Amino acid sequence: MIQTYYEKIQEYLNMDEEISYDEFRDYYQNVIDELDTNASGYEEEQVWKALFITESLMSNSEDRQKRTKKKQEAKKFGKMHERSKVYSQHFTKRLQEAGYSEEDINGQFEKMLEGSSEET
Repeated sequence: MIQTYYEKIQEYLNMDEEISYDEFRDYYQNVIDELDTNASGYEEEQVWKALFITESLMSNSEDRQKRTKKKQEAKKFGKMHERSKVYSQHFTKRLQEAGYSEEDINGQFEKMLEGSSEET
């Protein structure tokens, strides 16, 4: 299932327009539900994809929190940012425990961000 969310985040990142708050919230909630249920059993490739997704959610929710004029949405984006950050730190730690350095992680993340077809 994480593969589906990985493909969707790639699609979102390549869009010219920003998705609506409702679509962002729904995507975020679906990802969190997936992670809450299955993250502990992820294989290495899935950990990489989950890290990419959570880093993207973290960055985007922080940016949206700063830009939104609606106080309620700003508060919700703040919570999304914090929860995504916790998962991002968790996946980073798992990769470090698997022997990857910070440089390795950043390099692979950049490849994924570029939409590279190279997989881990």
